[in-house]
Amino acid sequence: MNLAEGVQFVSFIILAVLVIGAALGVVLFDKIVYSAFLLGGVFISIAGIYLLQNADFVAAAQILVYVGAINVLILFAIMLVNKKENYAPIPRRWIRKGSAAAVSIGLFVLLSIMLTRTHWSVDLSVASPALPIETIGEHLFSDYLLPFELASVLLLMALIGAVVLARREEIEGETTAIVGELPAPALELPERPREPVA
Repeated sequence: MNLAEGVQFVSFIILAVLVIGAALGVVLFDKIVYSAFLLGGVFISIAGIYLLQNADFVAAAQILVYVGAINVLILFAIMLVNKKENYAPIPRRWIRKGSAAAVSIGLFVLLSIMLTRTHWSVDLSVASPALPIETIGEHLFSDYLLPFELASVLLLMALIGAVVLARREEIEGETTAIVGELPAPALELPERPREPVA
């Protein structure tokens, strides 16, 4: 192992620890804003792993799409809705936690088996395309144009829904978005005394 491979290996270990730690924080934090910020950390760490694999276009797309669009959209939705609820204790909550842990462990075991039984050898006889970014662009704007546009419309609908939920005014027979709380008074500046007109 030469110096470059050693640096790459250590960088991969650091990025993998960051991905796993941030992903655990996303799941385990009680505050949803912290979870959303840590989700951005997961996306950035994955982009670093893509860079280590010489997939610079995928890393840039990861940062632009997931961090710059989806994570910001999630943060906007959380901060616009800002719904406060008094959570009541759930009876027999340990059953839900135990079943979620069992499903997670089962998925981890299945993925581990898949990783160990897959042959990861690379066929060097197949020539790689000369310009892979052009190939990605051609597929994106021909074969996958409809799913790409549907995803953008879905994200726009989610943002509009968050704004509507957050800015919902009092409708006849309906209380405000935060039930049980009076709306805060608007900030008012004291009026300056008017000077007498000569």
